[in-house]
Amino acid sequence: MIKNYLKIAFRNLLKQRFYSVINVLGLAIGLAVCLLIALFVLDEISYDRYHTNADRIYRARLSYSLGGQSGDFPIAAAPLGRTMAETYPEVENAVRFRTQGDYTVYRDDQAYQEEDITYADSTLFAVFNIPLLYGNPKKALTEMNSLVLCEASVEKYFGADWRLSPPLGETLLLGRGKEPYKITGIFEEIPNNSHFHFNVFLSMVSLKDSQSEMWLNNNYYTYLLLREDANVADVQTKLNETFETYGAPQLEQYANASYEDFLASGNYFNYLLQPLTDIHLYSDLEAEIEANGDIRYVYIFSAIALFVLLIACFNFMNLSTARSAGRAKEVGIRKTLGSVRKQIITQFLAEALLVSFLALLLAILMAEVALPFFNDLAGKQLAINYLQTWYFIPLLLLAVAVIGLLAGSYPAFFLSAFRPASVLKGKLATKSGGRWLRNGLVVLQFGISITLITSTVVVYQQLNHIRNKKLGYDKDHVLVIHNTYNLNKQAETFKNEALRQPGVTAASLTGFLPADPMSNNNNAIFPDNNPESDRTTTVPWFYVDYDYVPTMGMNIVDGRNFSRDFATDSSAMIINEAAAKYFFGEDDPLGQKLSNFGEEPGTFVTYNVVGVVEDFHYSTLRQKIMPMVIVVGSNISALSLRVQPEQVSAAIAALEDQWNRFQPDLPFEYSFLDERFNGIYKSEQKLGIIFTVFCSLAIFIACLGLFGLAAYTAEQRTKEIGIRKVLGASVSSLVLAFSKDFTKLVFIALLVAIPTAYFLMNQWLSDFAYRISLGVSTFAIAGGIALVIAWLTVSFQSIRAAVANPVDSLRNE
Repeated sequence: MIKNYLKIAFRNLLKQRFYSVINVLGLAIGLAVCLLIALFVLDEISYDRYHTNADRIYRARLSYSLGGQSGDFPIAAAPLGRTMAETYPEVENAVRFRTQGDYTVYRDDQAYQEEDITYADSTLFAVFNIPLLYGNPKKALTEMNSLVLCEASVEKYFGADWRLSPPLGETLLLGRGKEPYKITGIFEEIPNNSHFHFNVFLSMVSLKDSQSEMWLNNNYYTYLLLREDANVADVQTKLNETFETYGAPQLEQYANASYEDFLASGNYFNYLLQPLTDIHLYSDLEAEIEANGDIRYVYIFSAIALFVLLIACFNFMNLSTARSAGRAKEVGIRKTLGSVRKQIITQFLAEALLVSFLALLLAILMAEVALPFFNDLAGKQLAINYLQTWYFIPLLLLAVAVIGLLAGSYPAFFLSAFRPASVLKGKLATKSGGRWLRNGLVVLQFGISITLITSTVVVYQQLNHIRNKKLGYDKDHVLVIHNTYNLNKQAETFKNEALRQPGVTAASLTGFLPADPMSNNNNAIFPDNNPESDRTTTVPWFYVDYDYVPTMGMNIVDGRNFSRDFATDSSAMIINEAAAKYFFGEDDPLGQKLSNFGEEPGTFVTYNVVGVVEDFHYSTLRQKIMPMVIVVGSNISALSLRVQPEQVSAAIAALEDQWNRFQPDLPFEYSFLDERFNGIYKSEQKLGIIFTVFCSLAIFIACLGLFGLAAYTAEQRTKEIGIRKVLGASVSSLVLAFSKDFTKLVFIALLVAIPTAYFLMNQWLSDFAYRISLGVSTFAIAGGIALVIAWLTVSFQSIRAAVANPVDSLRNE
């Protein structure tokens, strides 16, 4: 019996080749989209779960408020982890990371730039699953000046055949001082689904600051491994009790005020525990180790996958019912010859399952072809592992069954309900319920499509707003030369010589770049040696040289820039307009004094305000411009050069030659400030592209559904159109009459989509402090695009029906 059902199903598919191709193609695209998004979602939710004790690892997170300015950072004080592990039995172990930027690594007079490098405690391998291929995990990071490398780094430094003689005990030289570090371990590559990817771990004992007992400086990523029976809420309470025990006295000593007064002023200083498995999707704090994902995008893409698949199923329903007239007599003859309704339903469901299975095979092929492009777009390394995951194939087969039954259910029950006496007489009555269902499916399809179109338009409008917004500095034509800290005392000489290169009009040695929020340093600041002031707060400090402001194209709105003509400018300060308003209100800020804590308790370092710079976006447009200060400092990491656009290539070539004279053993590395700025919004740019792709696919499938409904309507109105033509109706009037009903459906879909799209995009835009407003034009554009697409889709069937010979349609009358 099953063989007979399948044989007839194949015959019917071959008989209706055109519509069979459309059905299979629509479902295949929907399944391929679902498969790709499922891989993306499964990868996103798998982050950091490969660690054996992932459910017991927590990161300490600092949340504070000082003088009305608040902050939230994934870092903690140096002694926190050690103190918690030594004091409380609930804490089984602790490990810290301390990143300090790039390092230059030397081996045999060959220099390499190492970006993914950090200091780590010797407990690293006891907390995290990072398998050592060579070395003892308990001892690898216990000695001063020791390090462990990943396989890729070992190959970079020692060549591809390093396994023949593993370089344990070999020495590498690090930093500008070429400090020797001994290799004590080699570890496997850290998996892609980790929130950190370091290639080199240096022993934490090598870092003098790591032994500090200072509780007010927070620079360490600290992870606690709790015991299985530990109560997380109790441990978090003990975290803050620990700070009150050790940190509060230091705060009182520095601020010369009691901790109770500190809290009574509305200030707070709290540590929170953040589950390791939540970091990638739920953490978007300042100074994250790496850019994390976003759980909202997981929800968005999951919804898109579901909607695209539903559209494909709806499309199948529409096409099946549209061709129902052609199969009505088949159903009538089957019933006359004794077939019961159950058999007819089974036959049509078998056809639906066959279409679904063929669509699955095509979807797998599509997904395999599209996967490299999707990986490039999403920044992933996803792969379809059919056999490595035991549930993968059964899940695909289950999806085939569910989709086949879902997509074929309505056609099966609809067609099997035809009365044989009526259909054999050529009287195929169409129930209003079926018409409402088909129209409802089209409304839903285009409602989803319009929502996607609107979302795409909003994403691109916001990105365009970001690109064109006045930033308070000129990001264009600024060339940034990296690793200038390696020049040491030659940095100023290098800068002066760079100014003589073709096209270079300005230059500045700086430790801060506006397009790199990670490079700023937050410190406390208060008016004139008075930490008890209600204006005491924490702000970013930017260490620059005398030429920073003009090089960046910033505007001094009050006072002056730093000048070498004033010896006292080594203790001068430029503040932004937000800081001037916060600290001094309507008073003149020039000549006023601002202070921060000195190295010793009870001491202060005071700066004289010499200028006010126009507010500029030193961080991302997701955040409002807050108070910040600029001081002359020696924390230099880059050289910024303003270059005339027509001489960029010549300038780069000349600067590379100059670099090779100063640092022949180091590679010349540079970037452009505008590219760094755009890189901040890379995830949004990718989101815009992904939205566009999925939107196009959803619209394509929706058009197939609309095409099916148009075909169905054309069949139902064939004789009506013939009579109208006989009575003198023109082709244009027939096309207009035919398209009118579909236009109504698109307008209804637009009304359904507007509130949905508005809510979703308003939520997305809430991430940006500076955002576009959702106006009527956005929805008008989306509706117009959907309407044009609908007209183009329907026009084929409407014109075909309108130009048909009326004699053919009236022949049977």
